[in-house]
Amino acid sequence: MTTLSITEASRSGLSALVAAAEEGHDTALSRHGKVVAEVVSAQEIARLRQDRETLRDAALVMARFATDSGVRTTLDEAMEFFNLDRAELEAENAEEAKSADS
Repeated sequence: MTTLSITEASRSGLSALVAAAEEGHDTALSRHGKVVAEVVSAQEIARLRQDRETLRDAALVMARFATDSGVRTTLDEAMEFFNLDRAELEAENAEEAKSADS
């Protein structure tokens, strides 16, 4: 990868930086000796974004595996825990459905 100062990049022109990126040559841009940006092709950015999504999904799966105790709760158990009655919920749902149809 080529590294140019902002001033050098400005002298070479935006067209040259874009052409280099399209050919697969990434260019790092530095200010005061520190890289602050990179010019890369749209294909490279698309690959990086896809990789980021894949890594995010993998991290989520790993977190679920690490925290899953294997215990499952039925709907009836959850309703009992929250002191809910199935008949009351069904009546409430029926009432809401009637209101929505009106």
